[in-house]
Amino acid sequence: MNNLGRRSFLSQTGFSLGAIAAGALLGRESIAAELTASLPHFAPQAKRVIFLTQSGGPSQIELFDHKPDLHKLAGTELPDSVRQGQRLTGMTKNQKQLILPPVTSFSRYGQSGATIGEWLPHTAKVVDDLCFVKSMVTDQINHAPAMTKFLTGHQLPGRPSFGCWASYGLGSMNQNLPDYIVLISKMKRSSDQPLYDHYWGSGFLPSRHQGVKLRSASDPVLYLNDHNGFPPQLRRSMLDGLGSLNQRRYDETLDPEIETRIEQYEMAFRMQTSVPDLADLSDEPESTFQQYGPDSRRPGSYAANCILARRLAERDVRFIQLFHPDWDHHSRLSSWCVSRCIDTDQPSAALIRDLKQRGLLDDTLVIWGGEFGRGVAGQGKWDSPEAGRDHHPRCFTIWMAGGGIQPGMTYGATDDFSYNVAENPVHVRDLHATALHLLGIDHERFTHRFQGLDFKLTGVEPSHVVHDILA
Repeated sequence: MNNLGRRSFLSQTGFSLGAIAAGALLGRESIAAELTASLPHFAPQAKRVIFLTQSGGPSQIELFDHKPDLHKLAGTELPDSVRQGQRLTGMTKNQKQLILPPVTSFSRYGQSGATIGEWLPHTAKVVDDLCFVKSMVTDQINHAPAMTKFLTGHQLPGRPSFGCWASYGLGSMNQNLPDYIVLISKMKRSSDQPLYDHYWGSGFLPSRHQGVKLRSASDPVLYLNDHNGFPPQLRRSMLDGLGSLNQRRYDETLDPEIETRIEQYEMAFRMQTSVPDLADLSDEPESTFQQYGPDSRRPGSYAANCILARRLAERDVRFIQLFHPDWDHHSRLSSWCVSRCIDTDQPSAALIRDLKQRGLLDDTLVIWGGEFGRGVAGQGKWDSPEAGRDHHPRCFTIWMAGGGIQPGMTYGATDDFSYNVAENPVHVRDLHATALHLLGIDHERFTHRFQGLDFKLTGVEPSHVVHDILA
């Protein structure tokens, strides 16, 4: 009996490896097309998201979570019954856990009576438009895995970020700009905290859904503009020819990345006109810069990026994400954290007022927060001006506004030490489920098939929509 090899079998039965691959790709594209065609699952309350990402872990103890009784316990050791053997980082595991009370004063503001630390005077003026979630929980204690989980639902790189999921499921509302745009603050001093590309990466989704980073330089997007003397009609002719070649190759292979390449070339051509107009703030009135603060005229500042976020919202970009790093205050809490508050407080509050004044807040979901909070024990000598706070994943505070969120409320609570959640825990997965719900997406049904598995932003562990904070 003759041995029949694999290639011989395939050739004799009328199949080829290419046909099998094409069939698999067609099947995958068919599933994806069916999924996205069914979205949104129900009427959305938000059309777009602005995610004000405070990278490094803002201290909830100084900013939002008022614990006045900690002053009576200053310098005493954190009880074992509170810590319950929970993990510490390598930076504080070998020191005594001595309580550092809040180094700020707090007051109540607005009709809602929200408690805000003195370092956020502008946020204090818009509290009745905000919903504070004081019971956020994550399970990652170091920056990169915690931020990766905060943005992608999983601590390891390789999954799509939240903005990519929104782009994949809901598509574009503006054909001249990307669905997902990233703005990174240009700091006045160098920050040693890296911001990795996978924070806005597309993972296993088609790469056209990844975040597009706008720079504060003269060319907001690299390699977008033509050289001097290169006429637009020549660029158009070149793209038409290139598109024809790419289309022929796509018809042969059905490789979705070739289709993405075609779309991205066309998007880049349209962005040559739309991006310079977007990034040029010269048409903003003086009142805008006064509202967003003195740093708003500095290109790349958080304040300038907040103005850009509003302009992007006006242009119906689906997902806008700002990154402001350097909240990692392991030391010099009273100066380090204050500096970040000065950077972000007035612009964040101005953005809320600006969106509201223009009628955009009702259908724009704004999220402010970092990947975790800070611990109640002082890092270093607790009563020294050099004292700081270490990472703390067991409880932290974020705020949300607009897009179907109940304004003027505080949800969840922590224990007397701001160490553990005492009421209504909200895991990062629950935040994702809730945000997707506001966009009209059922997080349980929103999946993508990859390597034989159906992946979703909220993963496989239990997660739920926090209906109590919805308007």
